Amino acid sequence: MSPIPRRTIVLLSSFVILIFCLSSFSSTGAYTSHSISSPARIVKNYSATILDSSNWAGYAINAATGSVTQVKGSWTEPSVSCSSTTTTEYAVSWVGIDGLTSGTVEQTGTAAECFNGVASYFAWYEFYPAGSVVITKVPVSPRNVISASVKYSSTTSKFTVMIKDVTTGKSFSHSASVVGAARNSAEWIVEAPAYCIGPGCLYPLANFGTATFGKDTTHVTGTDTATVSGSTKPISKFGSMVDELVMVNTVAATKAQPSALSTDGTSFSVAWVSAGP
Repeated sequence: MSPIPRRTIVLLSSFVILIFCLSSFSSTGAYTSHSISSPARIVKNYSATILDSSNWAGYAINAATGSVTQVKGSWTEPSVSCSSTTTTEYAVSWVGIDGLTSGTVEQTGTAAECFNGVASYFAWYEFYPAGSVVITKVPVSPRNVISASVKYSSTTSKFTVMIKDVTTGKSFSHSASVVGAARNSAEWIVEAPAYCIGPGCLYPLANFGTATFGKDTTHVTGTDTATVSGSTKPISKFGSMVDELVMVNTVAATKAQPSALSTDGTSFSVAWVSAGP
């Protein structure tokens, strides 16, 4: 997707990260009843292009309300390099529905945490605004291949998240209803979580090097696709509906930069640039 001269700033809305003010993340690499990810508030007055985000890097499909029924993705869990023994850092990878322009997120993914200079990894799912749930049945290790999906059923009016560590064969799925879900976006994201309100409240982004998404590197077929209005296509085939999100710090310097989409539109990478904030 060709860049244009302007960028839109994607800001976290204050109400969606309030939950991070209530308590910090655990020191054992496991979130409890609080959110790992949160929706973004977008200021946008022109067609979908490249967006700046305080917490997201990757790609999203910006669709009509009620049109998104499935998203699939795969990635290789990056190995993080912890910068110090005193700073807690995170790098979170996920796929999901909603959150780009709406107040809910239905998602599943993996997280890398640096605490006391030691890295730990785990899988999770979240039906925001409900808290995230750590998936203990799917242990995660760096360089393992992860496959994940979120699917909405019009029959049950429920979302089903599925995540699998392809390397080990361990998998998990869970279904739930989400009140007010707009079903108007699909995402493939690397994220820096927050712990309180405001742009200065993001955890430092752990140095994950390069995170790779899609079948070109994971060799998982049928991933990095979305189903919108009954049509299932790879990311690039959605044309002007595609948003590329660049993660930036408080002075608009890049923290994480997505690559261009591959020729077949199914794959991309995200490169770590700086920890932020």
